[in-house]
Amino acid sequence: MWKRNMVREVVLILGLLLMAGPGRAEEKLKVGDPAPDFTLPGATKDSILASGVTLTSEIGKNNIILAFYPADWSGGCTTEMCTMRDNFAMLADFGATVFGISGDYVYSHRAWAKSLDLPFTLLSDHTHDVAKQYDSFNATRGNNLRTLYVIDRRGKIAYVDLDYKAGSPASFTKLKAALQTLK
Repeated sequence: MWKRNMVREVVLILGLLLMAGPGRAEEKLKVGDPAPDFTLPGATKDSILASGVTLTSEIGKNNIILAFYPADWSGGCTTEMCTMRDNFAMLADFGATVFGISGDYVYSHRAWAKSLDLPFTLLSDHTHDVAKQYDSFNATRGNNLRTLYVIDRRGKIAYVDLDYKAGSPASFTKLKAALQTLK
């Protein structure tokens, strides 16, 4: 009898995990929702921003690209951030500010940003609290997923790509089209 009850409990738990999906939040953010606020420490190629960047202090200045990625120094993430770097002037022309976000520490961010000559800030979400809010955390692997959000000047989510592909012309073209509509 106890074995049958235990089997039922295990099946119930597995069913709940499968319904939630691999690392995705229950309530997905969608276009038009207010962007959840956060403050994260960050780094540029030149400095550590120990006091951090607060999203609400950036709202109203430009549209904001939040580019979540798994880890500094990895191949796909290097491709993703170099694509942002190589198109930085064009993104700025669209009125966009770029923030890369991963769970790596600010010291790794600074060294990586310096080695790649990144002209934007990398934010450190070591606890992954922000990634979880933005449906950008893979609980199975314990790292950020590669996702992309655009937040408009009013603080609303204007674009979401939960399956952003590093180096994909199609993914980047969709980002540009979303920014064009906000210009």
